[in-house]
Amino acid sequence: MNDREFLLMWVVYDHPNDMPDVYVARRWLMDQPTQAIIVDTTLDEVRRRIQSAMPGAVRLDRFANDDAKIMEVWL
Repeated sequence: MNDREFLLMWVVYDHPNDMPDVYVARRWLMDQPTQAIIVDTTLDEVRRRIQSAMPGAVRLDRFANDDAKIMEVWL
């Protein structure tokens, strides 16, 4: 099976503790994080790079019960 048969998403974090100077997007496959990350000092650039990596992706705001560092999710 390939990645297209599973739920792929990018989770965008607002200056996470392990990278406090940047925005970080981590690619998830189903409920597992992958090694793929996008790092930049601007949120706009992180979003642009997600859209380039995953054309047609849709942005969802974080849910109230998500970790406070999570800003949004792209599906």
